[in-house]
Parts: sequence; C-alpha cells; structure tokens
Amino acid sequence: MSTDTTFSALGVPAALVSILEAQGITTPTPIQAATLPDSLAGRDVLGRGRTGSGKTYAFLLPLLTRLSQSGQRRQVRRPRALILAPTRELATQIDTAMAPLAKPLGLTSQTIFGGVGQNPQVQGLRAGVDVIVACPGRLEDLMQQGHVFLDAVEITILDEADHMADLGFLPGVRRIMDKTPANGQRLLFSATLDGAINVLVKRFLTNPMTHEADSAQSPVSTMSHHVLHVGNDAHLPVLLDLTAAPGRTVVFTRTKHRAKKLAKQLNASGVPAVELHGNLSQGARTRNMDDFHSGRAQTLVATDIAARGIHVDDVALVIHADPPVEHKAYLHRSGRTARAGNDGTVVTMMLDEQVRDVRDLTRKAGIKPTTTRVQLGHPLLTELAPGERSYAGGLVREEAPAGARSGGSGGRSGGGRSGAATSRPARGRGRSGGRGGEGAAAGAGASTSGQRRGGSGRGDAAASTSGQRRGGSGAPRRSGGGSATVYSTSSGGGSAASFSAGSRAGSRRTSR
Repeated sequence: MSTDTTFSALGVPAALVSILEAQGITTPTPIQAATLPDSLAGRDVLGRGRTGSGKTYAFLLPLLTRLSQSGQRRQVRRPRALILAPTRELATQIDTAMAPLAKPLGLTSQTIFGGVGQNPQVQGLRAGVDVIVACPGRLEDLMQQGHVFLDAVEITILDEADHMADLGFLPGVRRIMDKTPANGQRLLFSATLDGAINVLVKRFLTNPMTHEADSAQSPVSTMSHHVLHVGNDAHLPVLLDLTAAPGRTVVFTRTKHRAKKLAKQLNASGVPAVELHGNLSQGARTRNMDDFHSGRAQTLVATDIAARGIHVDDVALVIHADPPVEHKAYLHRSGRTARAGNDGTVVTMMLDEQVRDVRDLTRKAGIKPTTTRVQLGHPLLTELAPGERSYAGGLVREEAPAGARSGGSGGRSGGGRSGAATSRPARGRGRSGGRGGEGAAAGAGASTSGQRRGGSGRGDAAASTSGQRRGGSGAPRRSGGGSATVYSTSSGGGSAASFSAGSRAGSRRTSR
C-alpha cells in the first residue's frame, strides 16, 4: 500500500474529507485504507484490526457516504442504517464521532441503550432518524414494543463483534439482524476472528471481502511493554509512584473490590483517582469518567469492564496492577494507550508467585516485554513515568445519607463540583494529533455500567457517556442514577511511605 494514500484517493467524498482535515485527520490508518474501497462500493466487508486501529472511521465514512447518495428518505420508526455496539459507552462514542460528519450531509442519528429512560429514544425514533447506534438489549425491547422496525435498513454494521460474543450477546444480535433486509450491505468489524464470529459471517454476510490490517496479536509499534517484578511490600508503593507522575494513567485490577480499594488508597496518598467497575451506579460512572476526561482525576482504576471501547486522549501509561488471566484481556487493556499513532507504555506488576503466569500471558499475547526487578526509588520508574511526582491532593469519597438519592435514570449530574480541581499536564511521551484512529472526534466523557438496564431485565453491557462538563463549584454533586457518593478534593495527602501491601495483586477472583 502506498504511503501517500489519501481519503480522497480511496473514494471518500470531498465534503467528508474536509471535515476530517479540519480535525487533523489526513492519512488513513491501515484498516481504513484496506476496507474503504470495498465498503464504499457497497460490498459486504469483514474487517479485523486491533483496538485503536481506526475501525470506527473505517465504517462511519462509507456508511454516511452511501446513505447520502442512496436517494432514500428517513421514515418514522424506520431507520436507514443500524450500528450495533456491545457497550453503552462505545455506542455513545461512535455517535459522537459521527455527529460532525453527518450534520453537513443532513443525516441524523439516535443512540439506543439501557440504563437510561427509553422515552427520549422513543421520541427520537418517532421523529425519524437515518442511523441508530444501539446496544442489543434495549433495541430488542423497543422492537418488541413496536417503537422501531428494521425493514428499511440499508446498511448494518456490527462493531466489536468478538466482544459481543464474550458478553453473550450473539443470540440477540442474530435475532436483530434477521429483521434487517437480506439484500442490505453488512459490515462486521472485530479485533479477532474466531468460531463465534464465523457463525455470524456465514449467516449474514454475502461474499464478504475480508481484510486483516495486522496480526490478531501484533503489538502496537509505538507501545513499549515492561514487567515490574516486585515484592509484596513494594507493590503499592511502586504503583503509587507511577501514578503520581504527570499525565493520565489507567490502572487495571481483576476485581471490583480491588478497584474500589486501590482508588481509595491512591486518593488517601494524594493522587486523584476514580474507579470504574460494575458495582457503581450509572450516575457515579458518568461522574467518574467526566473527572478523568477533564483532568480532575489523573488516574482511572478499572476492572476489565473498561478494557473495551473507552477512548481518552493522551493516556500514556497503562498499568496492569493485577495481570489478567488471558492474553486477549491483556491486549485489550493495553489498547487504552498508544492509540491512533501515539506513543504509550504498558506496565505489568508481577509478584513472585505470578512469574509463570505472566510469562505464559506475554507469550500468548505475542509480546516480549522488558522484565526488571524493582522497588521504590528504582531509576526505571522515572523512565517509565517521567516528571515530578505530585501528592497534592486526592479525591475524597464522602458517603451521603442513605436516602439522598435523586430521581432520574442515569443521567448527568446536575450539581457543581466541590473543592478545587486538581489537574496535571499531559505526559510528554504522547504525540498529539493522529491519523483517524477510533473515536478521534469523540471528546465526550465515558463511563461503564454493569447494572441492569431500565425496561426489561435484559442488560446491555457496561457503559454510558456524558459529553458535557458540569459547571459550577462548591456544591455537592448528586447522582442522576441513584448514587450516594460525593467527591471533594483533599490536599496534602500522604506519600509512598504511607502505603502498605494491602490486598494481594495475585487475587484469582474474576468478578468485574
């Protein structure tokens, strides 16, 4: 493939090319360059590319191009295109990325997912939309209630198909796709292609053009991998030192309990951190991700629920505080950094009893990390996370009275922030700009939910995004989704010396 390939040369209309250029996106990524000619021509496409490879624009550009040229008009309750996504956060992120491209073409969209009231979604469908971006559970609910029909769908897109399979959504996906016209165009994108995905391919795609832009296990060339071999008593002090450096960091744990505890320990030592896991209410997830996006919290401590779909600019460091059980989880977790051509560093914390497991994990993931035995003060720590360490103040959780819940359904919080915001400059290791990577146009806050959706008992996967920052200051914040947690900013936190070993990183529990 020529290095001077452009979106125009691939067949993307000038109007869309101009919008991409205004966002600094001028060069297609490999998955975009490989799939666009076929998808723009109306062929069914099966595309495989690792996380952060630019799959979102690979399907949004042909989708919008073909809809704008088809001559059909949107109808009440009958969308012209369907994008299925496994999580609420990813659905919102896709819709946010699509908005600036769709508006000049006169195309409209509507997100459909659980965890929020269905009435706004029903009203949007009733008004008529061109594209719906949906999670399977809520979409099936609305179909059964007669609020949406898929017989006018011209293009169906299935994003993160392998994650759909992991979450057990494939039966619902099959039922939904059975309702779309058999002669419509279908695009399926996935990070891996396995048996579960092949079932969908054989059933719904017609003579698909298959494009694999990279190996399923190929590490990103701009991502460096390190394993830090630590003793039990050095695990948390080393972790604190890394997260106290300037810039955004995502820390992954195996269990919800551990994520909650670790975020609390970081905050107690003066490093602003928020948690993301299935035990949080929808409102708490939204607030926490807003804090991470805005820089009020520089560290996100999350379970594997955040390993997919979360896109935050300038995450230069990912830390596996607990090594994941399988290599796919390692690759997806690590994909939160080094996105769209930026640099990134991935650190795996390894205890003595985890040596064999981590060796097997990295081998299966196809990477060769640099392994170093470290303790607090080792010079490698400042190389991995450069900059002056700051313990100026963490976010302190204050439990509101049990009855202090506001109505609503997982919406944005209405109150202001309390305390002074604590933010850090971005690490110098990451490059700004990009080449059209996933969600490059998405500046919205994101959050992940593991709780049940409103409506029927069938749940969409964890996630929801708030695209606005909350204004105001000094007032306690209330959850729109029933959370009783309020954050304020503390100052003068502890230091690395205040850390104890805490819970062991090698916990084998697998709750999310």
